[in-house]
Amino acid sequence: MTRSLSIGRRGFIIGGASLGAGLALGLDIPGAPKGALAAEGAPEVNAWVVVKPDDTVVIRIARSEMGQGSLTGLAQLVAEELECDWSKVTTEYPTPGQSVARNRVWGDFSTGGSRGIRGSHDYVRKGGATAREMLIQAAADEWKVPAAECRAQNSIVTHAASGRSTSFGKVAAAAALLKPPADPPLKDPKDWKIAGKGLPRLDTADKTNGKMVYGIDLKLPNMLNAAIADCPVFGGRLKSFDEAKIAGLPGVVKAVPVGATAVAVVADTWWRAKTALDALPIVWDEGPNASASSAATAAWLAEGLDFAEAAVVGNRNGDANAAIAGAAKVIEAVYSYPHQNHAQMEPLNATALYTPQRCEVWTGTQNGEAAFAAVVAASGLPPEKCEVHKIMLGGGFGRRGFTDYVTQAVLLAKQFPGRPVKLLWSREEDMAHGKYHPVTQCRLVGGLDAQNNLIGLHIRLSGQSILASVRPEAIKDGVDPAAFQGLAPSGDAQIGYDVPHLLVEHSMRNPSVPPGFWRGVNINHNAIYLESFIDELAHAAGAEPLAFRRALMKNHPKQLAVLDAVAERIGWSAPPPAGVHRGIASFMGYGSYVAAATEISVQDGDKIKIHRIVAATDTGYAVNPAQIERQVAGSFVYGLSALFYGAITVKNGRVEQSNFDNYDSMRIKDMPKVETIVMPSGGFWGGVGEPTICVAAPAVLNAFFAATGKRIRSVPLKTTNVAFA
Repeated sequence: MTRSLSIGRRGFIIGGASLGAGLALGLDIPGAPKGALAAEGAPEVNAWVVVKPDDTVVIRIARSEMGQGSLTGLAQLVAEELECDWSKVTTEYPTPGQSVARNRVWGDFSTGGSRGIRGSHDYVRKGGATAREMLIQAAADEWKVPAAECRAQNSIVTHAASGRSTSFGKVAAAAALLKPPADPPLKDPKDWKIAGKGLPRLDTADKTNGKMVYGIDLKLPNMLNAAIADCPVFGGRLKSFDEAKIAGLPGVVKAVPVGATAVAVVADTWWRAKTALDALPIVWDEGPNASASSAATAAWLAEGLDFAEAAVVGNRNGDANAAIAGAAKVIEAVYSYPHQNHAQMEPLNATALYTPQRCEVWTGTQNGEAAFAAVVAASGLPPEKCEVHKIMLGGGFGRRGFTDYVTQAVLLAKQFPGRPVKLLWSREEDMAHGKYHPVTQCRLVGGLDAQNNLIGLHIRLSGQSILASVRPEAIKDGVDPAAFQGLAPSGDAQIGYDVPHLLVEHSMRNPSVPPGFWRGVNINHNAIYLESFIDELAHAAGAEPLAFRRALMKNHPKQLAVLDAVAERIGWSAPPPAGVHRGIASFMGYGSYVAAATEISVQDGDKIKIHRIVAATDTGYAVNPAQIERQVAGSFVYGLSALFYGAITVKNGRVEQSNFDNYDSMRIKDMPKVETIVMPSGGFWGGVGEPTICVAAPAVLNAFFAATGKRIRSVPLKTTNVAFA
C-alpha cells in the first residue's frame, strides 16, 4: 500500500511501495490541481524524483530536450539539493497521458520561451531538498540519533560522531514513509557544487554513439510509412487525386485523404511512398489566397507605417511627437524583416497506432500536452484511451510546439487500424508548410536637441501577430504584447534605454502565411530595428556609438553591465587592427540581459568576414555555464544564418523556397570565433536559448556601416547582394 502525505501549496507528496521500494518525491506546482490518485486509490501526486534501492536517482523531466540542455540543467538542480552522486543520475520523460490521468500532476509540459529551467527551478530545487532531508531522517531513525547530527553527501548519509554511514538506496524505502519537512532549506547558489558547474550533458554519449532514438529513427513491428502533400496555397483544400495512376507501384498500399487539405500515400517504405506521391495527379482548390505574394504583403505593411494610420500603443512616456517636432535635428529610417522558416534538421514526423480501443503516438514535441490534446481530438477517443510518447527532438526552435503533424498522423492511422503508421514530412513539405517567423516592417523617427541629446523617439511597427493566430484570447484591446518584445516599458523584455519622450506602436497586419514562434521570436527583428537605429542616431549626433548608448542606460545597470563587458573584452577603447571594423548591440529578452560586439572586415564592398563576436549574458543564475556558452554560439549560427540567408517568400500563394539549395545556412568556414562572457548577477532567473540570438545581427550591421558607410535596413543580406567573404 502506498503511503502519502501533503504539506500545503508548495509541499511534496511521497510514495513508497508503488515505485519499487524506493523514494518517490513529488513537487507541488503552482496552479496544478491537487488530489491525484494512484491506481490503487491512495493519494500520490507529482512523482518527479525516484531514488532506487541501488542508489540510482531517476529524475523525471516534463520539459522537452531538443539540444538546449534543459534535461541536464534541471537534473543538476535536483542533484545539487539532493546531495546525490551525479554519476548515478538518470532521467526519463513522464507521459502527458499519465499526467492528465493524475490531474496534470507534472504541470506544464511546454518547452519554449526559454522557460525550461527558469520556469521550474523553484519546485525542482525544493524537490531535491525535501528528498535529502527525508533520507537523512530515515538514516537517523535507524541509528537512533538526532537528524541534525547527520549529513548527506554524494548519495551517502553519515553520522560523524559514531562513524556510521549508509547509502541513499538502503534507506529509501524507510524515507518514503516519513512526513516530509514543511520548508526544507535551499542552498545559496554560491555553495553549489553540481549546479553552477559546466558538467557534461547527460545525453551526449547516446547522441554520439548512435543509441539515441529520434522520431525519424523509430521502427515498430508491422509499421507502414507515409508521405504527405498539403495544399501548397495557404487556406486551400484538396479537390481530388487519381489513385489509379500509382496503382501497382512497388510497396504502395493506398493513397488517402488527410483532413480536408492533404493527401498521403502509404507504403512499406517511406521512399516508395514519397516516389508514388510525386507521381500522383492531385487537383487543388487553391482558395482565396491563390494570388498572395510577398510583394503585396510588403506594400500592405508599408501602409501601416503611416503615422496617420491607426495603431495600438505598447509603450509611451511623455509626448514623442511634440518633442520630435521641436527637435534641432530629426532622423528617420524604415527597416524590414521577412518570414523565415525554422528549417530544423529533422523534418516533422509522428508515428501513430490506432485501434477503436486506444490511440498512441510516438513523436518529438515541444509541448507534450498539446500533442496529447491533438491525439484526443483527432482520434475521437477519450483521454484515458490515448497516449503520447515523447522522443528526442532533432531540433525544434518553436516549430515543434505546434501539432499539425501529430493530427495528420492520427488521421492517417485511423484509416489503417491496428498498424502503426509513420508519417514523415519531406524537406519540401517542411518548407512549404511552416509556422514562419512573423513578417514586419518598422519606421523609426528620432529627435536630437541642440546639444545632440536624444529627446524623442517614435517607433511604429507594422506586421504580423503570432498571438492573433495561435492565441487570439491573449489579444486585449487590439494589443499583442509579444509584438513589443524588447521595446516594452517593463517585464522580461523591456527597452534598455531611457528616452525623455517615447512612443512605440504596432499596426497589426496579418497576411495568409501562418506565423509561429521562431527561436527568439520578436526580439530578433526588434533588436535590429532599435539597435541599428540607435547607431544611426549616434552617428547623426556625432557621438561615439558606445558612449551614446551608455548615456541612455544610466537607469538600466544590468543592461549597461553586459554592454560594458563586451566593449571591454573586444578592446573597444583601442583602435581595431587595420582593415577591421567594430559594431555593438545590446538588448533584453526572456528575462536576460545580453550584448554583443563584433569585429569584421569587408572585401570588395560587399563581402563580409566576421572575425570575432564577443557576447555577454546575464541570466541571473547560471546552472551550467558550459551549456550557456554552447547555446550562445549556437544561437549565433541561427541568427547569422537568418541575417545572411533567411527569407521565405510567397508568389501565387505558394512558398517559393523548397530545400537548403534556396534556403541556405552558414557554413563552418563562415563561423566567427565566439567569446562568451557568462556574468550571472543573481536575484532573478532569465532564459538562455533565445535571448542572445538577437544581438548578433545588429552588431554585424553596425560594423558593416563602420566599414563602408552604408546602412543596410533590409534582411536578409542576400537580397542586398551582401554575402560572406
